[in-house]
Amino acid sequence: MWGSVCLQRRRESYCSVMTASAKLLALDKPSQNENWTVVMPRRGEKRIHSLRHNTPEAEQQPWVPTELESDPETEAKLIQKMEFCIKKVESSRFYQNFLEQVENPEILDSFHRVLGFELKMLMVIYGIGSIESYETPRFQLSLAILMKRKFCWIGDVEVFDPILSATESRVLESLGCSVLSVNEQGRRRATKPMLFYMPHCEAGLYNNLLQANWELELLNHIVLFGNSFEMYEFFSEIKNSIVVESTMHVLAARKFADEYVIKTASDDYFAAFHDSSWHFFSPALDTELLLVKN
Repeated sequence: MWGSVCLQRRRESYCSVMTASAKLLALDKPSQNENWTVVMPRRGEKRIHSLRHNTPEAEQQPWVPTELESDPETEAKLIQKMEFCIKKVESSRFYQNFLEQVENPEILDSFHRVLGFELKMLMVIYGIGSIESYETPRFQLSLAILMKRKFCWIGDVEVFDPILSATESRVLESLGCSVLSVNEQGRRRATKPMLFYMPHCEAGLYNNLLQANWELELLNHIVLFGNSFEMYEFFSEIKNSIVVESTMHVLAARKFADEYVIKTASDDYFAAFHDSSWHFFSPALDTELLLVKN
C-alpha cells in the first residue's frame, strides 16, 4: 500500500537526521503558560507554540488580536501575496500529486466513511502561523483554500492561531474563513464530521484534540491533516521522553488509525508539508480506548 511503503522509507531515513529532529521535537515541551506562546520560527519560517496540557474540561479562553485594528495598506498587500501563493500552489506538481492522492479510491472512501449521511464536513484550521510574516504558512493556507474550492464536501472553514493579527484576520475573512474568538486549546469535540487541518502543530495540540474526542463516535468523525503519527511513534521507541509525555493519546491512536503520507514533490513545498500525513481513525470497540485514561 502506497502509504505503508512511504512510511517505511521515511522511517529508514530518520536515523540519519535523528539529532536535528530531536532538537525540533524538544520545542514541544509544555510551557508554564496556559495560552499558546510564540517560541521561535521552525526552519526559519513557521512559528510554533507550546501549551500546558489542560484537562478536557478546560475553559475556553476569549481571544482578540494583539493589534485591534487592521491596516488597509498592509491588508491589500497581504491579499496580493495570498492570491499569488494560491495560484503558485494550484499550478504546482505538488498540488497535482495531492489531488491524485485525495481522489485515490482508498482515501476517498475514508472521507466518505467519516461523512456518513452528512453532505459536508467542517474544516477547522489550528496553528496556521503568521501568513503576513512567512511563506510557509501562506503555502499551508493556500492548500486549505484550494481544497475548499475543489471539494464540494468541505463546508465552512474556521481558523485559529493566537498570533494572528487584526490584518491577518481580515484577510482570512476575505478568503472565506471565519476566525474564532476563543482559544479552544485544540479541544474541539467532533460531534459531527470535521476535518482538522493542523500542519506542523506541536505534539501537545494533536494530543489535546484526541483526548477531547476519546470516544468511539467522536473519533470516527475526525479527519486529521498534520504531523505524521508514525514519526512520533518512532521517537517514542527511542525513549524520547518529551515525545512520550506529550503524545499519550497520539501513540494510543496509532493502533486504529490509517495514515497516508503527503508527498512534497519538490523543495519548494518541503518546509510547509514535510512529514505531514492524512490520519483517519476507526476504533470499533470501547476496549481499544482503555489504554489511555483522561
